[in-house]
Amino acid sequence: MLLPDVFGKGFFDDFMDDPWDRFFRTAPAARAAEQPAARGMRTDIREIENAYEIAMDLPGFKKEDVTAELHDGYLTVSASRNESNDEKDEKGNYIRRERYSGSYKRSFFVGKDVEQEDIHAKFEDGVLKLEIPKDVPKKVEEKKVITIEG
Repeated sequence: MLLPDVFGKGFFDDFMDDPWDRFFRTAPAARAAEQPAARGMRTDIREIENAYEIAMDLPGFKKEDVTAELHDGYLTVSASRNESNDEKDEKGNYIRRERYSGSYKRSFFVGKDVEQEDIHAKFEDGVLKLEIPKDVPKKVEEKKVITIEG
């Protein structure tokens, strides 16, 4: 029986790929790169007495690379980074030149009554921690940026 593949490429798809493609890639790394959840921004949400705690893994990012915004009851966390690594020999010719650019974005509905001042955020050791209260009797009216402590 054939079942839909929920997590990326299926078992049968590997047989249909170009043989040279299979030969030159490292299978575990290639499969992990194809799956969105494996790429980053892994998130844990925990319910405590009066609030929800969100912990997002953002390895390699700095506090300046991360923004958290609240708009119409949605908390959106974005992280982006650009990096360049140039190495030249004594004549100025490139020996190695690598560039990396990446960004992540996740949104969570936290409720229309939550305001910017109600959310507490802290970025430490590559982990963004947010605390969102459960019961807030206020209304969100416009998009606001949340300050992240570091």
